[in-house]
Amino acid sequence: MTAVSTGIYAHGVDESSKAFLSDQTGQAILPFIYIGAKHMITGYDHLLFLTGVIFFLFRPREILLYVSLFTLGHSLTLIYGTLYEINLNPWLIDAIIGLSVVYKGFDNLGGFKRLLGNQPDTRIAVLIFGLFHGFGLATKLQQLINRDEGTLANLMAFNLGVELGQLAALFLILTLVTQWRRLPGFPRFALTANTALISLGLMLTGYQLTGYYLS
Repeated sequence: MTAVSTGIYAHGVDESSKAFLSDQTGQAILPFIYIGAKHMITGYDHLLFLTGVIFFLFRPREILLYVSLFTLGHSLTLIYGTLYEINLNPWLIDAIIGLSVVYKGFDNLGGFKRLLGNQPDTRIAVLIFGLFHGFGLATKLQQLINRDEGTLANLMAFNLGVELGQLAALFLILTLVTQWRRLPGFPRFALTANTALISLGLMLTGYQLTGYYLS
């Protein structure tokens, strides 16, 4: 029980939200939008990955493309995985999500170019990792929501909330990074920030793998 609740909290579903989801029957559009937004804003693993994705993006078109790819992947597996009860081990899924943070930090530092001689297609990577991020919550929502005539509407509302929360978080992250780019110390900050992303991603991955082997 402890392992499950800890994993849920990692995705921003706290005790009060869990109680609401477990007791809810029928359609509850606004509450599910609220909980979805709360999930994204407090979902530090998602925010770390998004920070890595947009860190070196300057053009609005590029930002829109990458965020849309992540949103597409996240939405597909969140809705599909929950509706069709695709059961994946939450510890392993969250470990992959941790690795997504490591991947993006390493990619931002040019690690793949130095290691492999070329850079993998970041667009494909963002889409694939988006699928895993969606499965991360879908695996847990299956244990919490009641299945009735309002399930699909509530899931769509929850996903809408996730995207609204993502937009709010993205606006804040972009504002901070854009302001920092104007300072002469940005290259040093970029190195430190992406090294921190790698370190935090490794910590998240290690924590989840430890939970998997001990559960």
